[in-house]
Amino acid sequence: MSTTLTLIQGDITEQTVDAVVNAANSSLLGGGGVDGAIHRRGGPDILDACRALRAGHYGRGLPTGQAVATTAGRLPARWVIHTVGPVHSSTEDRSALLASCYTESLRAAAQLGARTVAFPAISTGVYRWPLADAARTAVATVRAALATTPDAFDEIRFVVFDDRARTAYEAALAED
Repeated sequence: MSTTLTLIQGDITEQTVDAVVNAANSSLLGGGGVDGAIHRRGGPDILDACRALRAGHYGRGLPTGQAVATTAGRLPARWVIHTVGPVHSSTEDRSALLASCYTESLRAAAQLGARTVAFPAISTGVYRWPLADAARTAVATVRAALATTPDAFDEIRFVVFDDRARTAYEAALAED
């Protein structure tokens, strides 16, 4: 059995999966974009879990490229995997940090026993990562991770918000 890669244009907070990945900020306390939407729809249980993480191991926040899981609250998922994407820089190559968001999120999902995972387009909003490059990084990193653990997951979804992102991810998925 191999993992299915799926592209969906829609709302990540409506995905019925085992784990939804949150493009979080390092504070883990909510924010704008995907992060704000997940916290709003998921309710106070997610914020409470994030506060507990901040009171413990992540007192200084979650480092860029890392991932940590919490409850999904009222979302139609079991868990939220929070990951902090890098801010794009035209003077410094931060692509390894972006790739790490996907790798570490999949690692966290596997540890939880999640079989289905939904990813947003990490770092493409206020962190200004160019969409086509972010899509290529996301797809290539997920494919590389699945090559080493082909039976770890049933489905990995890329959930994008608009036509522009859908087009970028379609192109990335069409590459070999």
